[in-house]
Amino acid sequence: MRDIAVIGVGMIKWGELWEKSLRDMIVEAGLLALDDAGIDHVDSIVVGCMSSGLFNGQEHLDSLVADYLGQTPIPAARVESACASGGLALRTGFAQVASGLADVVLVGGVEKMTDVSGSEATYALGTAADQEYECFHGATFPGLYALMACAHMEKYGTTRKQMAMVAVKNHDNGSMNPNAQYPFKICVDAVLESVMVADPLRILDCSPITDGAAALVICPLEMAKRLKKPLVKITASAMATDTIALSGRREITWIESAYQASKKAYEMAGKRPQDMHVIEVHDCFTIAEIMVMEAIGLVEKGQGGPAVEAGLTSLGGKFPVNTSGGLKSKGHPVGATGVAQAIEIVKQLREEAGPRQVKGAKVGMTQNMGGSGGTSVVHIFERG
Repeated sequence: MRDIAVIGVGMIKWGELWEKSLRDMIVEAGLLALDDAGIDHVDSIVVGCMSSGLFNGQEHLDSLVADYLGQTPIPAARVESACASGGLALRTGFAQVASGLADVVLVGGVEKMTDVSGSEATYALGTAADQEYECFHGATFPGLYALMACAHMEKYGTTRKQMAMVAVKNHDNGSMNPNAQYPFKICVDAVLESVMVADPLRILDCSPITDGAAALVICPLEMAKRLKKPLVKITASAMATDTIALSGRREITWIESAYQASKKAYEMAGKRPQDMHVIEVHDCFTIAEIMVMEAIGLVEKGQGGPAVEAGLTSLGGKFPVNTSGGLKSKGHPVGATGVAQAIEIVKQLREEAGPRQVKGAKVGMTQNMGGSGGTSVVHIFERG
């Protein structure tokens, strides 16, 4: 298996992009990544997108993206794994390069979510849950994560303030990210006084509906060296699944897919949780960040909330989490999120993150999650 490096990254500003179409966004991000890599042609394209059919009435994104990037007739593929579609796209591209099926792969992620009403967006997102046993009975993702939050609070004493502090921290980081949808700071009281969505989660505990795209270019490490690009290696790619419905799990205070995927990734990279200098995790809701931190081994079970309160996950803390602003501040165009997480880590390891730069960052990690934890994809990156 060949060693892999990232040689180019590109991300547009995320938000409610009324003036841009689905194809506009992914083409813009792809061109930015190609320009950053200093190339104009790739051997293959992989695009992550959850639900363009429901959001935009457009499927067949593999052909669409290859066409509008001027890359036909190369092979292209669209992959889907709910909100982990971007992470799966990177894993698919990684496998192509590692196996020798392709030398240079453009990995993209995209979602345009604001072309439909709020109820239609809720329906589209709900397709990532168990339709018969959850959605049919009225469950939504805020409701499912609210159940997880209530159970975690009851079992471990996690507090409302600790969850609010996740949002505050991520908005602090996002205020320094020019591509973030909501690049402004908030305070704990603002979170606690915001509109209730699903008790105990309030609107400022929830990631937003977002339009956005991100892309990166990967190739064999030896090729990256010849191109004299800043070396950021992908030293691990791992994926795991769990039951799609919460009711099928032994405990809803634990995200088994994140635990299993991170365990495989640490083994593949020869690393431990304490070796990570910067981490991007899937904070679709504030409780998700707390639970993922525990599952990937940054802290013990039940200690995610206290870790946030103690500042361990802040920009200057022991293990900075979501320096990009996370899904909470940066935004969450579901198919693009996993790719954008990887871009943040690449920028951190290249020391190109500006005011949110983690000093001396050499090893980074991403955890991208589908649904309520039915899928997790984990990647580990190292500066060459």
